[in-house]
Amino acid sequence: MSQTRPIAFVLGSDSDLPVLEGAFAALQELGIGFHVRILSAHRTPDEAGEFARSAPTHGIRVLIGVAGMAAHLAGALAAHSALPVLGVPVDAGPLRGEDALLSTAMMPPGVPVAATGIGKAAAKNAALFAVRILALGDSAIAERLEASRRAERDKTLAKDREVRARFGC
Repeated sequence: MSQTRPIAFVLGSDSDLPVLEGAFAALQELGIGFHVRILSAHRTPDEAGEFARSAPTHGIRVLIGVAGMAAHLAGALAAHSALPVLGVPVDAGPLRGEDALLSTAMMPPGVPVAATGIGKAAAKNAALFAVRILALGDSAIAERLEASRRAERDKTLAKDREVRARFGC
């Protein structure tokens, strides 16, 4: 496991933690350390802004904002940092995350946020996207990422062989 923690997940609520299980597992498998914070764009705006501003001094290179409902968290982080910010909308509230998706994706010019889809699979993709960003400047991370991609390919091809054998294809 890497001694550094270049990725930070910032959650609007601890109820969002289960959404990140796959993301955490993927990073642990790749040996990428990470931070996890509970900070709200609405309830703790000063603390969220300060965390985003100070993130680079803590070795953080990518911020991932995770929130449901109005989901202003990723945008708030991006407003306070020049780091890449990914937004993961959470399936919550009466609109089941669609409001969070729109709030995350539709940022004003000059405040870029890369929005994923809604929910657990999207959270894992956000983690893997963050790893791809890190891999651009770190050959060891790039090698681990490529090995993981080859392993996923091999699993899929093994399943293909099993299905073809079963159906005589």
